[in-house]
Amino acid sequence: MHAHIYKSQRRPDTYVYLRERDGFQHLPGSLRERLGELAWVLELDLTPDRRLARENPQQVIANLDRYGYHLQLPPGDAGPSVHIPTWHSRGDIQESRE
Repeated sequence: MHAHIYKSQRRPDTYVYLRERDGFQHLPGSLRERLGELAWVLELDLTPDRRLARENPQQVIANLDRYGYHLQLPPGDAGPSVHIPTWHSRGDIQESRE
């Protein structure tokens, strides 16, 4: 599976993996607003056994299949302070209501 990785220009060390290049329509509007402008970083061929620096590749693939995107937050970041689903490498979905 190909993934297109974008870096948030507003939130340091925050990345979005997209199934399609420039497939921003898959991102919830509230998330898109919080991330600000997204800059393309690279295209990656994902396999379940590929090593990624911070993410579980199997979970990234599952999120891309199900949602069309995967959000990578900096270590220790609780996520955007808006009411949106946040996907973590553990694979759980938490509602952020801060």
